[in-house]
Amino acid sequence: MLERLETIEAEGTAAVNGAGSAAELENLRVKFLGRKAELTGILRGIADLEPAERGPVGGAANKVRKGLEALVESRIESLAGAELEASLASDRIDVTLPGSPVRAVGHLHPITRTRRLIEDVMIGLGYQVMEGPEVEHDFYNFTALNHPADHPARMLQDTFYIESGAGAPEEAGPRDVLLRTHTSPMQVRAMETTPPPLFMIVPGKTYRRDSDATHSPMFHQVEGLAVAEGITLADLKGTLLAMLREIFGPDREIRMRPHFFPFTEPSVEFDVSCFKCRGSGKVEGEDRCNLCKGIGWIELGGAGMVDPNVFGFVREAGYDPDLVTGFAFGFGIERIAMLRHGVGDLRLFFDNDVRLLEQFS
Repeated sequence: MLERLETIEAEGTAAVNGAGSAAELENLRVKFLGRKAELTGILRGIADLEPAERGPVGGAANKVRKGLEALVESRIESLAGAELEASLASDRIDVTLPGSPVRAVGHLHPITRTRRLIEDVMIGLGYQVMEGPEVEHDFYNFTALNHPADHPARMLQDTFYIESGAGAPEEAGPRDVLLRTHTSPMQVRAMETTPPPLFMIVPGKTYRRDSDATHSPMFHQVEGLAVAEGITLADLKGTLLAMLREIFGPDREIRMRPHFFPFTEPSVEFDVSCFKCRGSGKVEGEDRCNLCKGIGWIELGGAGMVDPNVFGFVREAGYDPDLVTGFAFGFGIERIAMLRHGVGDLRLFFDNDVRLLEQFS
């Protein structure tokens, strides 16, 4: 029996030392130390041996079992470490690479792109970009822009008042606070602090109680102001023509139509020639151009010469209406973006639908 134990020990030691993987080592453990292993059977049969053999056989069998168990544990650690090193070497992952699938790089919103385009064009024409508060005083939003408290034009720009009781025209005053209806309040704010000549644009968010395919309660507007000695309506037309040709193409033309705005006199609305039908009103294969509705022109915004009454509010800052003249213009950034990109509904810009936005990547 003792000779058999020596043989089991020798075979087990050789097999364990020669194992090449953790799986093979597990099979050898079962073979030599499992419940059905020969060594386990010998240990279970100690009680059946002669009393004189029980001690020597039991001691030798336990010694072989403990030796093989220790050898298996040692080999497991060695093989596991080696397999881990091999796995790391063969399955190396470069964590600095992008994930799979690669996510598209983000991009600016089309409204932001259009705003920056307008700013770049106007800076090239010598204008500076200024910003003003979105929560504004009635004085700057209406009164100083020739909208007295009882002026009916206030109703056309109905907005959201911050302080209670400020909505009624007869109650309106310089202390009332509201969400600005245009970026024009910066005209007066800028003239209060900057003597003439002054050439500026004011892009930003504005608010009115409108909501349909071409109007939104919150929208973006660009206000332009030029003040100096000897400025005329011809300068306004030249400025608008240069700006719109940069935005819509060198072949564009503009026209002005008489209109009314409280803070300009005379006032005009300006249109750009349709870039689909090239101003003809007709497109081959169609009865009329569906972009300009067959008139050959697309309305963009309002403009005019600054009313002397507006200069009266900043006379002390150097804006004597007898010495300086100026023009102002304004238009919606969404309007420009809709025309440039063929978007039919202004509200799509605010839906955050990636199917639309990804087209501008």
